[in-house]
Amino acid sequence: MLKPIVFLVVVFAFISNASAFSLAPYKDSLFQYPDVIDQSADGSLVVVDYQLERDLRQRDSEPERRVRGDYVSYKPRWSERDTSITVNGVRLPHIRVGTANTETAIITLYLHGKGGNRHQGADDQTFGGNFNRIKNLMLRNNGVYLSPDMTNFEERGHWEIGSLIAAYKQEAPNAAVYVACGSMGSLLCYRLADNAVTAAMIDGLLFLGGARDDALVSSAAVKRKVPIFFGHGSADQVYPWTRQHGLFLALQKKHRQYPVRFALFQTGSHGTPIRMLDWRQTLNWMLTNRPTSQ
Repeated sequence: MLKPIVFLVVVFAFISNASAFSLAPYKDSLFQYPDVIDQSADGSLVVVDYQLERDLRQRDSEPERRVRGDYVSYKPRWSERDTSITVNGVRLPHIRVGTANTETAIITLYLHGKGGNRHQGADDQTFGGNFNRIKNLMLRNNGVYLSPDMTNFEERGHWEIGSLIAAYKQEAPNAAVYVACGSMGSLLCYRLADNAVTAAMIDGLLFLGGARDDALVSSAAVKRKVPIFFGHGSADQVYPWTRQHGLFLALQKKHRQYPVRFALFQTGSHGTPIRMLDWRQTLNWMLTNRPTSQ
């Protein structure tokens, strides 16, 4: 039986200057938020205008199946690999864009939800081309992008993702690591945050249409002040947006000036945050708030 809290890497020293690196622009005019309807005084909460006709039907040549050509670039294909690593005799399949080494500055993972697989997070055409954008952002900024499979969203899946992160951190010890979790994949983000070993390897968490777990407020990741982003559609029928919004407020209440943001996509559905997330804006904000110790 796997021991879920044993990983290849336990602790890394923080070396690089967090303010010295940011992601360069890439198709920003196409992927930035179309309009902000409302926002809090400190900018931590924004209400983004989402319009089905404009942001899905006009953006896609085949709605939800194929995005228009100007939203994608196939440059990442030369370095994209459907691959795996083996840890303690367990094979960990994942799709990788980029090569991890000592010069790697950033690693981003996307963890799919129920019914998904590693191919979802590497599909150039779906979700308005937003996975193609993150692949390009990583490749063009000395980064690595990973879209893994996992057995489940419980302790076994936690061990698998933690072991994958640890293996890549061995190859790229100075890289900032960001984990985005879609839908039920959020259950793994909560586990990663709560475990001291995995929390020490992560520099930011993105919850996209996810569930709520109040344990996050007192988690090991929050104690390190790991930046957290919540994105949710106001019309989500799977996980109501008010649940994660309540968690966002709880973080702000318990931890003064905590680096947390919430984007509510007005009229958006369950998959809207994956489609509409401005990867570059969010990751650059996280890079400026990177924890100073691990």
